[in-house]
Amino acid sequence: MCLAVPGLVVSLEERDGTQMADVDFGGVRKDVCLEYIPDVQVGEYVVVHVGFAIQKLDEQSAKDTLANFERMGVLEEEFGDGFALAAKQAGVEHEAATEGASR
Repeated sequence: MCLAVPGLVVSLEERDGTQMADVDFGGVRKDVCLEYIPDVQVGEYVVVHVGFAIQKLDEQSAKDTLANFERMGVLEEEFGDGFALAAKQAGVEHEAATEGASR
């Protein structure tokens, strides 16, 4: 599944002529391109889809959306360990999780 997820802009920088941001998605941080909404400031929330900020969002709406996504388990699906998720969906234990548990 590929969602548009709200996140908090933590920092801004220009990289190779492209406006970028470090965006926090409830503890997971990703680099995000701001070319579609270049007037974004640190501390604002943006909706991100496939690495691009596509719109600004007010704080309460962002928090409500993140809480709903968390309840539905879609944040783990979007940001979690893809191998562990695939293994879980297939009903198989992920090798790294098994190794970590035995140490």
